[in-house]
Amino acid sequence: MAAVYQALHRRASSLLCRLHSTYVRKMRYLNKLKEDDSLCRQAQTSGTFYLFHNLSPFLQKAGKKYLVPQLSAAEMRRILEKSPEAEQWMEESVLVGCSDEHIPHFALDLAGALEKSVIESELQGSFTDLRKALFVVDGKDSPLLASAQSLLRWHDSHQYCSKTGQPTQKNPAGSKRVCQASGITYYPQVSPVVITLVSNGSRCLLARQPSFPPGMFTALSGFCDLGETVEEAVRREVAEEVGLEVESLRYSASQHWPFPSGSLMLGCHALVGAQQAEISMDSLELEEARWFGLEEIVEGLKREPRSSKQDDGSSLPWFPPKQAIAHQLIREWVRQQSAQA
Repeated sequence: MAAVYQALHRRASSLLCRLHSTYVRKMRYLNKLKEDDSLCRQAQTSGTFYLFHNLSPFLQKAGKKYLVPQLSAAEMRRILEKSPEAEQWMEESVLVGCSDEHIPHFALDLAGALEKSVIESELQGSFTDLRKALFVVDGKDSPLLASAQSLLRWHDSHQYCSKTGQPTQKNPAGSKRVCQASGITYYPQVSPVVITLVSNGSRCLLARQPSFPPGMFTALSGFCDLGETVEEAVRREVAEEVGLEVESLRYSASQHWPFPSGSLMLGCHALVGAQQAEISMDSLELEEARWFGLEEIVEGLKREPRSSKQDDGSSLPWFPPKQAIAHQLIREWVRQQSAQA
């Protein structure tokens, strides 16, 4: 038995080393593409491309599924033949990743090159609003679409130097922009956001803003202020929005979120005292905030927006879908409560 265990352990260790080596090689290759402009331009001739139009990704429907097609460089050139200055448009692409076989992946927004209907007709698909696209494509494609759109949006909004007002130039990989007049280099940045599930032991607190779809409740969230730690941001946001004082908190996980532009959602659980039952809501920020028990949370997780409608037109509570980190926080709380029962 010991020999069998050792053999299995060696096999698992060997597999882990191979996976680790593949990851390291891939990351180093991507870094070379970002740093070596000529290598990146060469990669554009053999890479694959994800298409956007006005920051909406291109999807193709296959039965009940939505696919995110990767177009070859040859297919891209064929499409861009319909547009003047095709090579210039290839230069506007941004590097978003690569396969384990080192096939680079680029994203390109064609809003200034071709009409949306021309591309949709040519490729038999449609450009879809990103908020919808993230929840209909395969889970492995959602992060890529989100990061690609965020990078394309950043380049669109940073075409001029904030100091000189002169145009900035993108490097081939899209990892930076440079102002030749001032020498300033601009790099894409993310905005940290804390998203916090507050609980007092047996109940958790969820809220909704006026802009939310009817019936949708989620965890509290807010941007970190300059100079704040994550812990300080969580305590401040909970105090501001619902008038409760956090006694302890723990970090759960993070998620890139492309709304409103490049946000990094830092998911946390915050515990308040059991005696803190009264919510003092900030009505400028929130429309409603209330406590939910375990049974109500479990029922709400089963609902979708369409199934929340009641006969009188009102909506039963429902929660963000599984692709959102708020859903993960709520699921973790349910598992914790169930384990304690």
